[in-house]
Amino acid sequence: MRDLEPNIPEVVEEVRGLFERYEQALIDKSVDVLDATFWQSPHTIRYAMHENGYGFAEIHAHRVARPPGPGIKERRIRLEILTLGRDIATVNLEFKIRGKDLVGRQSQTWVKFPDTGWKVIAAHVSTMDKKPLW
Repeated sequence: MRDLEPNIPEVVEEVRGLFERYEQALIDKSVDVLDATFWQSPHTIRYAMHENGYGFAEIHAHRVARPPGPGIKERRIRLEILTLGRDIATVNLEFKIRGKDLVGRQSQTWVKFPDTGWKVIAAHVSTMDKKPLW
């Protein structure tokens, strides 16, 4: 069985750096960096608030159409990175939605491939109203 030791410090920092690079690429609309972050596979999925991408080609098409700029994130509330061993990670971010009384949530599942390095294989962005549904 693979060694799934949680949060090896250097692996956490490696993933954190890649996540920060991705976040800056969203602001800069650096499509090359955004594309390089995601696994180039028809199995990759990205759910967002106004779009869904099933497969890398759809995700890329959304990237090209998206306007540059700071987007919806006003400030971070909480960032959690969990790594398992040296090849699996999750990144979860809670953030304040710009100009609204809403909290956004972003999650990414990362896998380190032998030939291409760390890639996001699944991602999700959604909002959460502060009022409970029940």
